[in-house]
Amino acid sequence: MAKLNVAPTKSNLLAQKEQLSISKNGYELLEQKREILVMELMKMVEKVKVLEENIDVLVEKAYPSLKKTLMHSGGDRLEQIAQNVKYDFEFTEGSAVLGGMNFPTIDVKLPEMKLFYSFMGTSSNIDETVSNFFELLKLLTEMASIRTIVWRLAGEVKKTQRRVNALDKLVIPQTEETVRYIQEVLEERDRENVFVLKSLKNRKEK
Repeated sequence: MAKLNVAPTKSNLLAQKEQLSISKNGYELLEQKREILVMELMKMVEKVKVLEENIDVLVEKAYPSLKKTLMHSGGDRLEQIAQNVKYDFEFTEGSAVLGGMNFPTIDVKLPEMKLFYSFMGTSSNIDETVSNFFELLKLLTEMASIRTIVWRLAGEVKKTQRRVNALDKLVIPQTEETVRYIQEVLEERDRENVFVLKSLKNRKEK
């Protein structure tokens, strides 16, 4: 590993030792952060899997219900009914803290189901279909939030891993090599100084 291009002085030796200590502490902190982020990421991935299963179950329930309603009431009749149905869905933004980081979330508040059509010419299939798609909207909104968190967590894990690798493979070894080099040069200078002093002393005695 190539050393840093610094002059071999005592002040630089102290500075490099301090930098080495900071780098090692930073490495440990980043490694801990990476482990925490990976754990949080795995938890969120498991949540995604569970949500996907729940969504699949609901889709298999909701669309056949819609198809049944279409067959029972007809497309024209359902279109007439749909024009009179007015629901306001309230979407709210929030935040979730994972691994010491804030992530934006979104939630939907489902309105209370109302009867916008008469009992004449309709069936309970319509109510069931509306209820199924309400629940599906809730799950899809939750999925959107969790997937966004997963993507951002994964990106943060990669970024942290790059920093960990940089410290472990480049910064720390390079600084250690620089410290060794400066120490060797200073020790060699000390030996030379001792030799010179002894030589001068011998000459003086002679």
